[in-house]
Amino acid sequence: MAPPDRFVDALNTQITNEFAASQQYVAIAIYYESHTLPQLSQFFYHQAVEERNHAMMMCQYLLDTSAAVRLEGIAAPKTDFDGFIEPIRLALEQEQSVSGQISNVFSLAREEQDYLSEQFMQWFLKEQVEEEATMSDLLEVAERVHDDPMTLEEYIAREVSGGEQADPTAPAAAGGATSLA
Repeated sequence: MAPPDRFVDALNTQITNEFAASQQYVAIAIYYESHTLPQLSQFFYHQAVEERNHAMMMCQYLLDTSAAVRLEGIAAPKTDFDGFIEPIRLALEQEQSVSGQISNVFSLAREEQDYLSEQFMQWFLKEQVEEEATMSDLLEVAERVHDDPMTLEEYIAREVSGGEQADPTAPAAAGGATSLA
């Protein structure tokens, strides 16, 4: 049984939002790579893959429920930044925006009494808490070491990178994409 049309429309819009977030993270990663900040670059390339996988999870949910998947175009990401802290600030603002968007899609499922879709969206709510906390911490450290981006590189290498395992509670992604979160 397909979810209500309002939910399908909202989830399709969120798929576009997730792909846009992924594209923005690619742009941020390229910015850092062009400034020889490999840890920041790798971190944001990884974030880009996560956002893409979130979109693919949403696509798979719509496919699994026989609902239409509609892919829409996205706006070009921001590519010019004033210093190494600005992209992180943008990333935090983006995650806060996505949290609001996910909450709205969740609320719509609840309004429609679509309990299966509500349950599906709960994982994304949990994920957004983690995403906002990660970006908030990263911004706090970046602002603290604003005169020395290499200290932030060391922080990422030590505290953020590596060792992540796939989340067994994550929804399946279309195309068999795997996600660490």
